[in-house]
Amino acid sequence: MPPMQAGTRRRVAFFRRALGIWVVIGTATAVTSGSAFRDASPLEAIFDALAAVINVVIVAGAIGGAEIFLPRTRLGQALERAPFLLTFAIKLLVYGIVIVLVFGGGSVGERFAAAAADVLLGPAHPTTLYIQTMTPTASLLARAFFFLGLAIFLFQLSRLIGERALRDILFGRYHRSRSEERFFLFVDIAGSTPLAERIGPEAIHRFLREVFRLASDPIDDHGGEVYQHVGDEVVITWTLAEGHAAARPVACYFAIESALKLAAKDFEREFGTVPRLRAALHAGPVITGEVGGSRRSIVFHGDVMNTTSRIENATRELDRSFLISEDALNRLQGIEAYTFADLGPRQLRGREAFLRLYAVGPGMDTPDPAARQ
Repeated sequence: MPPMQAGTRRRVAFFRRALGIWVVIGTATAVTSGSAFRDASPLEAIFDALAAVINVVIVAGAIGGAEIFLPRTRLGQALERAPFLLTFAIKLLVYGIVIVLVFGGGSVGERFAAAAADVLLGPAHPTTLYIQTMTPTASLLARAFFFLGLAIFLFQLSRLIGERALRDILFGRYHRSRSEERFFLFVDIAGSTPLAERIGPEAIHRFLREVFRLASDPIDDHGGEVYQHVGDEVVITWTLAEGHAAARPVACYFAIESALKLAAKDFEREFGTVPRLRAALHAGPVITGEVGGSRRSIVFHGDVMNTTSRIENATRELDRSFLISEDALNRLQGIEAYTFADLGPRQLRGREAFLRLYAVGPGMDTPDPAARQ
């Protein structure tokens, strides 16, 4: 059996955590709603709680599993490309049906708890009769639909603006600007301009959309945050604390490269070419804060952004695919897994000061994606 890939491991771990949280919240909501549990004896309350846990596990497992794993399928990708409100309505309808089927009269959890009571206490015990006559209250179903709609809305919103950006805006992390040390990785699709002239705007949009989709898993796997997509370029960032271990920004680049190599045949078949990358990594202090009025965003201001862009431009002049600054290299741990060629101090366009650059290559232990096909 092949080892589980990093993206799958991450989603499975997230699914377990999310399921645990929803089981606690859902069970507490079910147990404390209505008068049935308050009127039950201690023994009856135990079986009632068991029924609630089973119902919540089924519902949370089905909905959580769909939200976490379905987007990786063709059906999920088609659904995510649909308009926001349409996707929201479809999910609310389908998940609502799941809730009604599970929590409806004679629910799965109640039948299982009743069967357990029959085995443990005997079929004539009043606990069995009590469980079998339980029905969900309108209040419970209303709460379930409310929290379901809220969860779907937040999930969809997080996919539009980014999970971390949504969390930071909701909790006001950057309501007041703050100084941070950050890594910035600029990844550019080489040759996209002549490709766009050859295949047209609609095809180049699909080409870039697929490249960025394939890059999303490696970015998430290595703890990166997509700051923005600009044309054929994606800007990824890490705080110093998040990115320095295991040289995560460097590992992220090579993971993106590997993901694209695995899909090379599909790109060649549909577009007549395969994506090639150019990248630049730099690090330094930035001011992070919210800006905007009717539309708010979290932005980064500082020379490090402009310098990273200049380094990315230098990849063309120096004919290198991946350049890293000395400032970034000195802030990374685990760099021995990769190879570095010292290109010496370089004067970048628009800058007076010289900056030492290194060309980065994969190490001997970096897996070849072609070997896994």
